[in-house]
Amino acid sequence: MNQFKSSAELKASAREHLLGHYGVAVGAYLIMGSLVCAIAFAITFIVDLTTVTGTVIYYASMFLVSVLMGLFVSGICYLYLKISCGRPVSVGDLFYGFQLCPDKAIIMQAWLTLITYIATLPQIVIGYMINKITLDEGMVLALTERQLTQLTKYLVPFALSFILAEAVSVILGLIYAQAFYLLHDFPQYSAAELLKKSRRLMVHHKGRLFYLNVSFIPLFLLGILSFGLAFLWILPYMTATETEFFLDLIKNNTEAAV
Repeated sequence: MNQFKSSAELKASAREHLLGHYGVAVGAYLIMGSLVCAIAFAITFIVDLTTVTGTVIYYASMFLVSVLMGLFVSGICYLYLKISCGRPVSVGDLFYGFQLCPDKAIIMQAWLTLITYIATLPQIVIGYMINKITLDEGMVLALTERQLTQLTKYLVPFALSFILAEAVSVILGLIYAQAFYLLHDFPQYSAAELLKKSRRLMVHHKGRLFYLNVSFIPLFLLGILSFGLAFLWILPYMTATETEFFLDLIKNNTEAAV
């Protein structure tokens, strides 16, 4: 009978393996976060979101950034797999995704991002309408009664579309959580095969991973209260725990060895 580790055991293993590696783990996240934030800020600053053309350009640009992020996701998985396996690591491991099957990492990320964008489309459209109401005719600080009525009409649909997008994102995150880890174990597989393998591995285990992720909510609240500083410890800890989850899943799943 398979003996899967509990959430507490996975977290304990993560903390143990992270000892002596927090500098590299934090450095990798700082580099990746800085690059993404700089690009996202530049796009937001340049593009005019009050026009249809500007909105399309903005989301197309952000889609491209999200897709290219697949290379860094692959690198992060490689770095944390090395940490969990007790191998020497360096910040340079973050860029390993550019070396190992970068096309597969990009294809997987593009597929996941596309589905998320489709689910987010209603939210994008409604958000654009809200922007038009609040920014039209030079009105920025004060809403007229007519504009307030129009704005209220969009709030419930916007909230529902937001919940839909988040639900799809969470479900995709659970089903395909192991795809980028599997890329490093089975680089000979195609992107479609890696996604399919992750989907099979996560059968009966999505609840376990969801519970594991939810258990970090108190730490995320701590991160917010610390003005983000605590996230320098929380994010590596969470990623290391998710890596331990993958290794435990592989160890106790005979299909994974095929």
